[in-house]
Amino acid sequence: MADERRSGTAGSFDAVGRVVFGSREGQLTSDGRRTGRFVRMLPALLILGGLVFDSLAPPNFTAVPLFVAAPLIAAPFFSRSRTVRTGIAAVLSVIAMRLSDGTSTQVVPVIEMLTVLTTSVLALVINGVVRRGNEQLASARVIAETAMRAVLPTPAERIGGLQVAARYEAAQADEFVGGDLYAVADTPYGVRVVVGDVRGKGLGAVEAVAVIIGSFREAAEQERSLEGVAQRLERALAREGTRRYGLDAMEGFITAVLAEIPPGSASLRLVNRGHPDPILLHADGALEVLAPSVPALPLGMDLGVWPDRADEWAMPAGATLLAFTDGLSEARDRNGVFYDPEARLRGRIFPGPEELLSALTDDVRLHTGGRTTDDMALIAVGRPAEGQPVRRTTVKIVGRGDDAGR
Repeated sequence: MADERRSGTAGSFDAVGRVVFGSREGQLTSDGRRTGRFVRMLPALLILGGLVFDSLAPPNFTAVPLFVAAPLIAAPFFSRSRTVRTGIAAVLSVIAMRLSDGTSTQVVPVIEMLTVLTTSVLALVINGVVRRGNEQLASARVIAETAMRAVLPTPAERIGGLQVAARYEAAQADEFVGGDLYAVADTPYGVRVVVGDVRGKGLGAVEAVAVIIGSFREAAEQERSLEGVAQRLERALAREGTRRYGLDAMEGFITAVLAEIPPGSASLRLVNRGHPDPILLHADGALEVLAPSVPALPLGMDLGVWPDRADEWAMPAGATLLAFTDGLSEARDRNGVFYDPEARLRGRIFPGPEELLSALTDDVRLHTGGRTTDDMALIAVGRPAEGQPVRRTTVKIVGRGDDAGR
């Protein structure tokens, strides 16, 4: 069975060490390139089609709408100079046609030429508006990404002797700030991790993320137990709710999973507060879903107080803990089928956390066709086996379409 899991049917590695899950590798990129080429060619095709149509059609038919459309299509997609060239080509084509048939001085042909000229000028104005909007959007993206990196800083590649990798992928290509969160801290009690998902969107969700991250970093250093860390986060949300009196009280509830990997121990402790169950991947391809023994409510529900209970699991050398938000488990394909990380990862072997997350995020894009509707945060923490090399870990914050359209 282990040999079958290591075979090509369970996934193979590409040139950069990532696992290729299916035969659709590169489909999104090739589709995007084909679409881009078609858009670039469309204005020229319209002008050429107009010339052919006008030469073959009866005199009472006109191809002017095609010449009008060409600069308008070029305006939002092309540079200023190329938009100008498209407009000039459209105007000159109409003039050439009317000169060739000897109707350039008649009223209707003159109106046609003026119409194409006016449309070309309008296209140039549209191009300027689009370019200014793109510049503002680029500036906003830089600011948003900087803010996100400040709230969710890149974790170190090695923390407490463990390998760490993380991803935050926004559902919208131009959106970097969301309500998903992760953090890792090296504490006297071991490496502690939190992954969470705030209900709601916008600035309220970002404020809740900042509260949880700040409280976690403090509590992880001070609280002796993982249950104590969870209670500190609960109290921090309660204080925030009191401070923001008058806002939606439910905006602050957060599903979260807290993990603790003690130093010098092959064990793992978890507190799950209404969050998707983490997954433990073993070195031989075996997989465990770490479901809590007693289900618990999310943080910040304010529906009563119950003691937290941590569950303990074995985490031997070579094993990797994967925690994620529901943006992964609720990603749908075109038929509405949810992505199943357990089924996709079972029996597959990864060199380390970074390769795991790279393969996983690529597979989700293929599953959804790049049409994700929710943010997705993932973190993987691996206990290296003896002799396993140190790998560089990077955190990419990307949006939908950043890779699919290239």
